Amino acid sequence: MAAVLIPHKDVPTVEPTGVAASRMVQGVKTYGAADAEVRALDDVTVSFESGAFTAIMGPSGSGKSTLMHCLAGLDDLTSGTVYVGDENVTAMKERARTRLRRERIGFIFQAYNLIPTLTAIENIVLPKRLAHRQVDEEWLDTVVAQVNLGNRLDHTPSELSGGQQQRVAVARALLSRPELVFADEPTGNLDSKAGAEILRFLRRAVDEFGQTIVMVSHDPIAASYADRIVFLADGRVIDEMSHPTADAILDHLKALSA
Repeated sequence: MAAVLIPHKDVPTVEPTGVAASRMVQGVKTYGAADAEVRALDDVTVSFESGAFTAIMGPSGSGKSTLMHCLAGLDDLTSGTVYVGDENVTAMKERARTRLRRERIGFIFQAYNLIPTLTAIENIVLPKRLAHRQVDEEWLDTVVAQVNLGNRLDHTPSELSGGQQQRVAVARALLSRPELVFADEPTGNLDSKAGAEILRFLRRAVDEFGQTIVMVSHDPIAASYADRIVFLADGRVIDEMSHPTADAILDHLKALSA
């Protein structure tokens, strides 16, 4: 069962930049064919502002994760177009998409996706090593300090708590200073204290480091850390909410399920 998090208060207002870090235009994603066809995304047009924290919410099966995966170039649309900044991701070949994900996008998943035989620090720098790119040691120190992992860097994942493993995953995602971070239920496996720590750091990543974060969540309290909520139902964007509170989100979700 998902952790019950401590409500977030006094979320700083992020001034609009007017620039879309990521957007989808008339996105359709179907699975199967004929009578067995399932339309996971149904003519979705939505944008995610640069330098802001946006949460995607909706009932189970509403298309939340499908939307995020297509925005990140991890899955293809059946029709429609995805952009990261001004680049048309839909038109890219897989090699170009791989480079885009490596250089401009960070990922944080519920399952952590750490290599069990590597230490925390080795997991954090792994994407840089695989890309044969130099690690910015000053920025590495900053990220490690922000996620409070200084005394656990030589430990393997099995020697870390769930919250510490997720902090390793967050540090790994932010080490390349991606302009866009996708987070899929990043606190779903964590207790309330660890979950709140991760969410506070994501909030600071936006406010202090200028990151753009798009987070899929089913938890109203987790989503209250965001500047904006995009609500999905049956594969369609049906509503939005700015400067959300946990109570307002919960009421909205109840109304959608009624």
